[in-house]
Amino acid sequence: MTTIRTGWREWVALPMLQLPRIRAKLDTGARSSALHVERQWRFTEAGAPWVGFVVRPSARGKVVEARAAIIDERIVTDSGGHKTRRVFVQTQLHLAGTEHQIEMNLADRCVMRFPLLLGRTALSPGFMVDPAASFLHPRKPRPSTVDAPHSPEQPE
Repeated sequence: MTTIRTGWREWVALPMLQLPRIRAKLDTGARSSALHVERQWRFTEAGAPWVGFVVRPSARGKVVEARAAIIDERIVTDSGGHKTRRVFVQTQLHLAGTEHQIEMNLADRCVMRFPLLLGRTALSPGFMVDPAASFLHPRKPRPSTVDAPHSPEQPE
């Protein structure tokens, strides 16, 4: 398998969650990945537990409402040593021209600079993080207004 060099921060996409681009911090010190959600709610679909949630991919960006099947709930210890029970979902990650499935938890990361933290389980299929580099891979362009005429793009 080829190793892909990335910076400690990169633009990624989570297309299954309608997030065509979002800034991510790549953190090999973190085991799991975490996505900032402004709010979340649970519901049942076809007898299975699901979660709905609201994401704001950038400080001035539009709000995105997404939903996903709950694959697990686990206790997660944050960088400050606080333990919380979090919902985990599985989604598709696009990073550096590759795509693969990852699992991530949903958390309140409003005090953090990056709405998405990618931990080492998401990076294990062949990524090497260069801590001296940033944004080595181009970000996808904003969705055009041709694709979504009903929602004008706000500046980032």
